[in-house]
Amino acid sequence: MAKCKMCGKSPSFGHNVSFSKRRTNRMWRPNLQKTTVLDAEGKSQQIRVCTQCMRTMYKAR
Repeated sequence: MAKCKMCGKSPSFGHNVSFSKRRTNRMWRPNLQKTTVLDAEGKSQQIRVCTQCMRTMYKAR
């Protein structure tokens, strides 16, 4: 579900560490946005990509 269609970035897992060094589980989610892109045939398609991929797409134009 929370996966970038361009680079495959998905949530990563780790720990919150409190001052007393107790560890609780947490999750870092990628910043996914819906954007419209043109495919090979020139049709517009709506996909979910991370913001880093969006920056790379606009830079390559």
